[in-house]
Amino acid sequence: MVVLFRFFFAIFKSRFRRRLGILDDCVIAMRVWPNDLDLNMHMNSGRYLSMMDIGRVEILARTRMLRPVLKRGWRPMVAATFIRYKKSLLPFERFTVRSRIVCWDEKWLYFEHVLARRGEVAAQAYVRGLLRGKSGNVRTLELLELAGMPSMQSPAMPEAVAAWKAILDA
Repeated sequence: MVVLFRFFFAIFKSRFRRRLGILDDCVIAMRVWPNDLDLNMHMNSGRYLSMMDIGRVEILARTRMLRPVLKRGWRPMVAATFIRYKKSLLPFERFTVRSRIVCWDEKWLYFEHVLARRGEVAAQAYVRGLLRGKSGNVRTLELLELAGMPSMQSPAMPEAVAAWKAILDA
């Protein structure tokens, strides 16, 4: 439930933050609350994924595409996540979630998320997702057209993402 409040608060705050381009980094500052903890008294591994969800929606909001996407009945969906946990996030600790779109293909958007505390990476993840509408998956070209950039080319796919994609597609 508290994640839902964080989610809506991030969307609300995004209206007052600077607009982002499609390839810009989106950084959100957060804090670990007691309901984020597991039995080991650090942030639950599943909660990291929830924070990344907020980062992706904030990208949509700060590129000013959230409202047009929702009006079309499109909903963001995650198909796969590759995550590496490096450091624990402890109770009441401040951390940031840096989210960005690293590349795309005809069907998928590939995101990178980095959760960090005091300058140290706590977790890094790649997420493959898309938007789905009433008539099925939304092609990335449709999303780029909505953003007013139909001819924009994807950046080169990072090696780590290409290797992960090969595993997913096998």
